[in-house]
Amino acid sequence: MTLITSRIYEGQQDFQTMLDLMERVRPANQINSYPLKVDIEECLAVEEIRAATRLWFDGGQPVGWAYVDGFHNLLWEIENSCPDAVGAEMVAWGMDCIRRTLAAGESSTLDASCREDATERVGFLNRHGFCRAENFSIHMKRKLSDPIPDPQLPQGFIIRPLQGIEEAETVARTHRAAFDSDYMTTENRLIIMNSSEYDPSLDLVIAAPDGTIAAYCTCSTNPNGEGYTDPVATHPDYQGRGLSKALLLRGMQLLKERGMEFACLGTSGDNLAMQKSAQSVGFFLAQKTLWFEREVKN
Repeated sequence: MTLITSRIYEGQQDFQTMLDLMERVRPANQINSYPLKVDIEECLAVEEIRAATRLWFDGGQPVGWAYVDGFHNLLWEIENSCPDAVGAEMVAWGMDCIRRTLAAGESSTLDASCREDATERVGFLNRHGFCRAENFSIHMKRKLSDPIPDPQLPQGFIIRPLQGIEEAETVARTHRAAFDSDYMTTENRLIIMNSSEYDPSLDLVIAAPDGTIAAYCTCSTNPNGEGYTDPVATHPDYQGRGLSKALLLRGMQLLKERGMEFACLGTSGDNLAMQKSAQSVGFFLAQKTLWFEREVKN
């Protein structure tokens, strides 16, 4: 192995380099793990995340990349043959990215996640100073060959596709209210809608009788036959009426029409309401995602 060098992300060619490396180094049973191509694409549409993205090379051959997203999560891929020193550089890079956002004396954490059965990645995090956090996420699946009932809605409610960018602000507001989070700005929603894999016919909303967007579910397809029915969000004013269940059912119908074999979704381990809705329409637990953190001080 020659001298390993690294540099900041420089543009679209680097995006393809990252994808090629990810396809080359990921084990077959983890090929659908987060982040997927579209996740990386959406992140790199944000200037701050591009500035927090770095690539590593061994004699011109890409051997790793890492970036820190808007939630202080470290995302990375690395050749198995790379020495631990490269992994240490990736973690140090992630910590530096966060440190730049902190005032003097402030502290935060650099977070990371991986599938429970991804032993190599768990080992990477353990070796590089991360501690296991209490929270976890779950990934659920549902066979689309099984019968899919028609969705049932309260009187006057309808399921329809989002009507384009003019509704981006409204659906972003629904997301913020549903998750009590300020993350989903109109700008972030437009990034999703402008991604290469976005299908407007799969971006579903439920409209209340007065036209208000009460809930939404952004579905997507994948060349490997697994479609996605997430995120799902219901405005607090309309929760408890079966809207999430209805969106999942309609989403699965559309995914099956597009040739998908499975529907998948992810949610936090403590989001029992979403888990219950998914289970009620046939989703089962496929895997658990563990979360890790490392303290960052300025």
